[in-house]
Amino acid sequence: MTDGLGSRDAVVIERSFDAPVGLMWQMWTDPEHFKAWYGPDGATIPVAKMDLRVGGTRLVCMEMQTPAGPMHMWFTGEYREVVENKRLVYTESMSDENGNVLSASDTGMPAGHPTTTEVRIELEDLGGRTKMVMTHVGIPADSPGAAGWAMALDKLAAHVEAQRGR
Repeated sequence: MTDGLGSRDAVVIERSFDAPVGLMWQMWTDPEHFKAWYGPDGATIPVAKMDLRVGGTRLVCMEMQTPAGPMHMWFTGEYREVVENKRLVYTESMSDENGNVLSASDTGMPAGHPTTTEVRIELEDLGGRTKMVMTHVGIPADSPGAAGWAMALDKLAAHVEAQRGR
């Protein structure tokens, strides 16, 4: 991925959370926390494997119920930057359950859809609160992927609130 893509080729969502930056970092890096909130409404995450280091891999399975039964979507990627409590950058590609990257045409995505995208999470400590900027480069801002991120981050906010109540 290059940084030269225009804003139409990236989803950028900024949110503030009434939670410490360390908890927000865990939401993205602890598989159990990640499984609790990731994905759009109605999705569950039965698998989230994360080798959290630069060059480490990740493998996530998203399950959605359909009239024909459960549908599984697998995603793999590689961590490019890991700066604890500040910045997390990873690639994301659709894959099979073994982490083998699938082309856009293999997954039924439209022509021109990138095989690999990049997710950037930036966290800023605001004295007990956290500002988070999530950028998904390669996904148009007006796409279903953008709507999915908005739903997922609403779920993240609810999960963070539940954690704070413990």
